[in-house]
Amino acid sequence: MASRRDPVEEASDGSHDLYDIVTWEERSSLDGLSVAVHWLVVRSAKAAVVLVALLILLTIVGQIGLGIFVTPAVGVLTLLSVIPALGLATYVWYADVTEREPLTLLVATFLLAVLTAGFAAVINSSARPLFVSLGPLGVVLFYFVIVAPVEESVKLLAVRLYAYNDTRFDAVINGAVYGAVAGLGFATIENSLYIIDNVDAAELGVGVGLVGAGDGIAALRALAGPGHVIYSAFAGYYLGLAKFNPSNRGPIVVKGLVIAGLLHATYNSTVSIGSGLIAGLTGLPPNVAFVVYITLFVGVTGGILFAKIRRYREAYLEVTTEPGTDPPTPPKPR
Repeated sequence: MASRRDPVEEASDGSHDLYDIVTWEERSSLDGLSVAVHWLVVRSAKAAVVLVALLILLTIVGQIGLGIFVTPAVGVLTLLSVIPALGLATYVWYADVTEREPLTLLVATFLLAVLTAGFAAVINSSARPLFVSLGPLGVVLFYFVIVAPVEESVKLLAVRLYAYNDTRFDAVINGAVYGAVAGLGFATIENSLYIIDNVDAAELGVGVGLVGAGDGIAALRALAGPGHVIYSAFAGYYLGLAKFNPSNRGPIVVKGLVIAGLLHATYNSTVSIGSGLIAGLTGLPPNVAFVVYITLFVGVTGGILFAKIRRYREAYLEVTTEPGTDPPTPPKPR
């Protein structure tokens, strides 16, 4: 939808001062006050969201026990579990053909994703009993109606709260980078909580016992992590597209969330059936079939994401390279 103008402004030849009639800019002290109040309201709202997210996370950690949460074993297992997701997020960052995104914005996005994950935990746990009571179909609906939309939205919220408004977010592809980092942050806290919930506290000691207690769980979570990066990179790309197409911002953001949500929910709904079919058709052990299915799903969805990033790269090089000259030098960190 194109930006609309008032008929007076549209017919004006520019010789009339239409300030406060059909156009507006900051001129008077009242205008300045209005700008300041708007700035304060927006920043306060964002701060409130972050504060609530922090309180939710602290509540979750408090229920588990801070002592368990900060044990070296949990840190080691969590780190091992996010290595594939970290590698994928690093690739998306490296594939940004414009400029490397600054570490400050990347770290802020990661931490905000860790915080906003609490919103998803509360909503998912509250809605789950209602859907589970409906049987297998209810579980599928739960994935499509609650889990995927909520988790993809809170990951995108982590980007929207800070990096999105920074002047260094200056290209559509940047959205994919910050989306991928948000997915990494979400996967990190999710894996950490899952590990704590599934490894006996007595086994959480650094040493040989640690390997026996948590290596299987870490491996399982390592398989789930890349999906979070891929889905939120899609949503982030469209958030970047929306930033540079403000007249269609809302529908573009929704499109990105729909794509990410459908991929996410499809994975959740099919991973058990798909791995079961692979095991039945090939005779592979269930665990191996599980790995095969996830690898195939991540490979296909990741391939689609990489193709989208490659299209941006090709378009960028095409419009920025003069005929007969070398392509632009590789981007450097800012």
